[in-house]
Amino acid sequence: MPYVNEFDTIAAIATATGSGGIGIVRISGENAVGIADKLFVPKSGKPLKERKSHTLSYGSIVFDGKVIDEALVSVMRAPNSYTCEDVAEINCHGGYSAVTAVLDAVLKSGARIAEPGEFTKRAFLNGRIDLTQAQAVIDVINAGTEESRRAAVMRLEGRLSEKIRAMREEILGMIAHIEVSMDYPEHDEDVMNKQNVKQKTLVLLEKIQSLIDGADTGRILREGIDTVILGRPNVGKSSLLNSLLDEERAIVTDIPGTTRDILRESVNLNGIPLNLIDTAGIRSTEDTVEKMGVERSRRLADEAELLLIVIDSSAPLTEQDREILSLADSKKAIILLNKIDLEQKLTKDELSGHGCKVLDISAKHDTGLEALSDEIRKMFMLGEINTGTEAVIGAERDKASLFKTKARLEAALQTIEDDMPEDFLTPDLTEAYTYLGEITGEAVEDDIIDKIFSEFCLGK
Repeated sequence: MPYVNEFDTIAAIATATGSGGIGIVRISGENAVGIADKLFVPKSGKPLKERKSHTLSYGSIVFDGKVIDEALVSVMRAPNSYTCEDVAEINCHGGYSAVTAVLDAVLKSGARIAEPGEFTKRAFLNGRIDLTQAQAVIDVINAGTEESRRAAVMRLEGRLSEKIRAMREEILGMIAHIEVSMDYPEHDEDVMNKQNVKQKTLVLLEKIQSLIDGADTGRILREGIDTVILGRPNVGKSSLLNSLLDEERAIVTDIPGTTRDILRESVNLNGIPLNLIDTAGIRSTEDTVEKMGVERSRRLADEAELLLIVIDSSAPLTEQDREILSLADSKKAIILLNKIDLEQKLTKDELSGHGCKVLDISAKHDTGLEALSDEIRKMFMLGEINTGTEAVIGAERDKASLFKTKARLEAALQTIEDDMPEDFLTPDLTEAYTYLGEITGEAVEDDIIDKIFSEFCLGK
């Protein structure tokens, strides 16, 4: 890996690749404005270095005596910029050729190409945002539903950071008072006795548990629910997929075994992100290709977070249906009694013994999908947290830090129950303080920080 100097002036394309009205090349660092000035010929004749911060100038980008494109260039001086460094952004015409030509000129004029996420990493290292807010940036970009966007924006605004910092301050206060009580036992008013520590720790544990309880919601909003559609051939699995996607993505025919491969799609079901997998119909078959598809369907069912088992209500229950229903044992699953628009030969009562919620649907006519989304919301407790007012944990790494914090606080309570000396509380409280700092980035290893920002896109 090439040596990367964090004080270099960096540049990258900040807009999506492809045709568009505008393409933006972002430059950040000590020489950002100077590099932009080398290339920019303003119509007003006033160079960028003489421009005030947060102003926009019109002109042309010229390199090696040739005009590359017309452009608007913005200047944002430190510390009032995204990275807290001097930033210049060249707004040229969108499209691959124009934007890459401008970037190439910027790089040849003294900047280096930015690493993935390096602009946001600099914002973090320069103290403008903490790690929860930095991670929220990529979550806002990748948000697939309105709820996931709102949850990410809450973290970006610092709501989660405020909660974590308040808890760290509480723990730090306890540690300080314990130290005072040991060093100056004659000052009774400053002593924090074990009962006070116990009460404060119990309150902290409630707050930690609340964040842990909401962590799964945060993960689902961020990553989606891995959902597998199961059923024997011709029960309407592909029709259900098409209905959820609101497009003809899967081939629908009356010929059993049409779906032989695995179809994967992401869908927003009334605010719930689902990672849908439409599988081959599970049945006994001598067709080698179809048999491989059936085996993959079984394997995916084992790995799924949610099973949608489609049953044809216009036909009696078959042995194949029963075999598929057995796959729902110890899994979160919903039975979808499909084709309710046809003459019914199967009732909900016949499926009630499988321990799963049974819903009537017609995939062909988009009937019952709202009830399906309501049931998924209840099943994964997605209705218990209001993402418009409450901050939720967004990463598994943060959830792990909360569990470690919880364990140390519980250890401190056990120390009190065992009537150990007060100084025995300090190590556990100190570790709890450190683990909470991992979430905001105030106590985290450099390699973890590098890994987090490596998952960002270039230009952000």
